[in-house]
Amino acid sequence: MSYPNQEFPSPERRSARRGPLLLALAALAPGALLGWMVYEAVGGSGPGGSPRAGDPDSAFSRTSAAASLPVRSASAPSFASPGDDAKGTAMEGSGPLAGKVIVIDPGHNPGNFLYPTEINRQVDIGTNWKECDTTGTSTKAGYTEADFTLDVAHRLGALLEQQGATVKLTRDGNAPLWGPCVTERAQIGNEAHADAAISIHADDSAEGDRGFHVILPGTVHAGAADTRPIVGPSHDLGTRVADFFMRETGEPASNYVGEGTGLVTRTDLGGLNLSTVPKVFIECGNMRDSKDSALLTYGAWRQKAAQGLFEGIADFLNR
Repeated sequence: MSYPNQEFPSPERRSARRGPLLLALAALAPGALLGWMVYEAVGGSGPGGSPRAGDPDSAFSRTSAAASLPVRSASAPSFASPGDDAKGTAMEGSGPLAGKVIVIDPGHNPGNFLYPTEINRQVDIGTNWKECDTTGTSTKAGYTEADFTLDVAHRLGALLEQQGATVKLTRDGNAPLWGPCVTERAQIGNEAHADAAISIHADDSAEGDRGFHVILPGTVHAGAADTRPIVGPSHDLGTRVADFFMRETGEPASNYVGEGTGLVTRTDLGGLNLSTVPKVFIECGNMRDSKDSALLTYGAWRQKAAQGLFEGIADFLNR
């Protein structure tokens, strides 16, 4: 099952009543209050993966969600903007990944719901023409894929920067208001001369369809697309990402695509077809399945997801 304008076939807002709890924590110890504030900042939720009242997985209007685009807090990682000279910045860092550039592509955009004309514009992906971008999916309770992907991207970016890497996001905060187009997302990685690029998604399939899968670029040589130089290294990147993602999250390989391998090769995705750097997509789970959505909406699990992605990318870069 897929949304009409979704590139990927079947393949948090927070306002709970916290006044009394905050006062109680403050009365116990200042450290407890600080711990709560940090927990909230990274998107914590209830024990065992169950969302708390007021968590992003509570129902909300898609229109109102898109109209209130996410703005990063002052404590969020300061990633390089798409126009920065990534290579020059990276060499100034220190750590085992110093000198490496990683482009993270958080799939979709909350604002896409408000710009149907713009995102439905057809763009050339080499093998055919497709929509510029898509709305993405959401859990049944309304937590959007676009919010999920940006959250995981921030967590992953922080881990990579701690090891000296330069990180570039294809979208961040409330910019751009929609998109960017799949062609532009690929171009950002190409212009950064990224050592690795990853596009983060969550799938839209039927209840009972569970698990993650990593999408690898197939061989394409048509129009502006030529994946032949990147197929090999992208496959290497994807297998490492899949291995570490499963190890860290405990999420099984997809039971509905990939024949249990957690790997799928495709030639119909512009973000892969037009990439000139090693790149993969990951569908972290199925947002329409109740078991997977309980994980995807849990902040601690998203941190594990970021850790798995980080370890897979680092293993690839240090090979």
